[in-house]
Amino acid sequence: MQNWLFDIRSRTFFFLVLSFLVLGYFAVAKIVFSFDTSFENYLQTISGNAPVDLTMQVFSELGWVLYPIFVSIILFIIRKTRRLGLILLLSLLVGSMAAAYMRCYTDYEKPDLQFLGMNLSIKSGADLGVPCKIDGTFPAGYTVRTTIFAFIISYALSRRFPHGCYLIWLYPILVSMSRLYLLQEYPTTIIAGVIFGVLVANTVSKKLKLDVIFDRSKT
Repeated sequence: MQNWLFDIRSRTFFFLVLSFLVLGYFAVAKIVFSFDTSFENYLQTISGNAPVDLTMQVFSELGWVLYPIFVSIILFIIRKTRRLGLILLLSLLVGSMAAAYMRCYTDYEKPDLQFLGMNLSIKSGADLGVPCKIDGTFPAGYTVRTTIFAFIISYALSRRFPHGCYLIWLYPILVSMSRLYLLQEYPTTIIAGVIFGVLVANTVSKKLKLDVIFDRSKT
């Protein structure tokens, strides 16, 4: 598990970058827009189950930018997890800001559909954004940061919980599913968010030597 960090010059990194660029081209050229729109149109028709609607909105709320950042700050304050907290915080900030700028310039607007299911009375806080003329969605910001969170935290837990650490990945999976269900993202933007989140988390983790957390004498 501890060997899953890959080098920037590796085939894995190259494949992920290439995949992200291809998806970016598809988004800019609107090649997959009809598929994405059809998928969201279908999801609009299956909403209306109150327990499911409310559950999905709770999952979506858990992906708000301040929650993972708050966890990273707590980890940074604690001396034993300071390096982990710093790497997580920097990864979240870099990933969120980069994704916000890309959403602005890829011109892949959010689904223009109204969610017909039941809504929570609590309104989510504003997401991280930049001055922009469009409300873009490529890559999915919620997916980017929850993927970053899952990648780094599951790696940190991999020695003590070699199998259980994978449960952390339920976080980005459930948040991403909820964003699709609530008509806030497209399948293409979700996939792009996962890839970009992994790239950011891995790059920052390698540069700042996240693996050192397993050597107590150096932390």
